[in-house]
Amino acid sequence: MPSLDLRYVRSQFPAFQSPELRDQVFFENAGGSYACAPVIDRLTRFYINRKVQPYGPYEASRLGGDEMDEARTRLAALMGVETDEVSFGPSTSANTYVLAQAFLRGLEPGAAIIVTNQDHEANSGPWRRLEQDGVDVREWRVDPATGHLDPARLADLLADGRVRLVCFPHCSNVVGEINPVAEIVEMVHEAGAFACVDGVSYAPHGLPDVGALGADIYLFSAYKVYGPHQGIMVIRRELAQKLPAQGHWFNADTLYKRFTPAGPDHAQVAASAGIADYIDALHDHHFGAEPDARTRGARVHDLMRAHEAALLQPLLDHLAARNDLRLLGPRDAARRAPTVAVALDRAPDGVAAALAARGINCGAGDFYARRPLEAMGIDPAQGVLRLSFVHYTSFDDVARLIEGLDATL
Repeated sequence: MPSLDLRYVRSQFPAFQSPELRDQVFFENAGGSYACAPVIDRLTRFYINRKVQPYGPYEASRLGGDEMDEARTRLAALMGVETDEVSFGPSTSANTYVLAQAFLRGLEPGAAIIVTNQDHEANSGPWRRLEQDGVDVREWRVDPATGHLDPARLADLLADGRVRLVCFPHCSNVVGEINPVAEIVEMVHEAGAFACVDGVSYAPHGLPDVGALGADIYLFSAYKVYGPHQGIMVIRRELAQKLPAQGHWFNADTLYKRFTPAGPDHAQVAASAGIADYIDALHDHHFGAEPDARTRGARVHDLMRAHEAALLQPLLDHLAARNDLRLLGPRDAARRAPTVAVALDRAPDGVAAALAARGINCGAGDFYARRPLEAMGIDPAQGVLRLSFVHYTSFDDVARLIEGLDATL
């Protein structure tokens, strides 16, 4: 496999040419990535030339609808699912809330749902609220020392056969460990339940092959995958047709409209095709032409992951060697995403501010992950320092971060 051409990658992100961001390094990508040029270009074009009601008989309207359809078609192909199994909403939190309402009306009395305390609140809170309506909500708990989700503990929760849905993250936005999704989904299916996977913290590091993972629902946020502020849902047909529709009644027969209660943001949906433009451009630059979208997506996924792991391991080694902080999650880069949270003996926001003064931009707080922090004995009111990057980060950026940490901690 070729190594990532970082010069080419950065040429695709206007942020790296911005005078305002010059001499800055960005380590809060888990909160939202830079947007790639194809997304920005498509969004600008839509607002200038297509900002009309789409799917009408006149040219601007027809082209606007075509571009929205293109986003679904191309993203679905990269992820190995059917085009109408991809739908959009204003955020992952909002999308999950809509799905929770659908499940509430589709569950039989006595049914149970499993959630974890490793999740960001987006894939936890909406499901937990169903307990107020009589749903048996069970918690799959992390190891308090490591934050690890043990599948053996899930097996016990599934044992009575009443579970209809298991909700868990591909990886946590503070623990960072990559969960064995395909293995967990197989357990869930064998128990007669469906699997809802929160991919928000994983998808920025390479779109997953959702078809191969087997998840019935896969959720992620486009604005963390170089795109606009949209939530993207994959809902496989078998499940989508079982659940009661949450959109307008006359749209119930259109799969990608069943769980979109209001009209989508036309421009941002259309601009999301720019994510596919970027992935295809990366593929062609590094590998040459390939007609199969699923293969292109898999190769770019592996290319991103290899680069990120090479950058991540030195940072993990450096942090693990310090005795003045607690590194959350695995210390092996192959087992985690480059989202690195550390608990300090003091408030982390002051450290983040000191790093910002050195041109190193990162975040501090609870990151809507209060449950996993509490489970690991960390006060959410104090929070953690989070250092997160993606494939456009360089070795020099990481070296500068390590130097800044040494000077600041």
